[in-house]
Amino acid sequence: QVQLVESGGGLAQPGGSLRLSCLASGSIFRIYVMAWYRQAPGKQRDMVAGITTDGTTDYIETVKGRFTISRDIAKNTVYLQMNSLKPEDTAVYYCKAQLQVTATGQTYTYWGQGTQVTVSA
Repeated sequence: QVQLVESGGGLAQPGGSLRLSCLASGSIFRIYVMAWYRQAPGKQRDMVAGITTDGTTDYIETVKGRFTISRDIAKNTVYLQMNSLKPEDTAVYYCKAQLQVTATGQTYTYWGQGTQVTVSA
């Protein structure tokens, strides 16, 4: 069984920083893409940033230059460093991983339970 557990959310002031972590645990053979999504109240869940196994990253335009995604492959962990936070960054942030549980098995998508990020003065 595979679990993704996020941590690091909370309350930050505008201009402040937070660092999110997501640990994937369980029976995992290989993790391919890991990504962070966010969902604000009444809005759809959108991808914020993604990172592949070779370190290629992708960001939505509104967070470029402020957020940095990174991963520790050995620890099955992905991070999201969020700087210069704005009130519009307020949302529940979810971790997603595309992975194989066996060498010959299919690739599946797993989600974490989400962590709340609130940016307010």
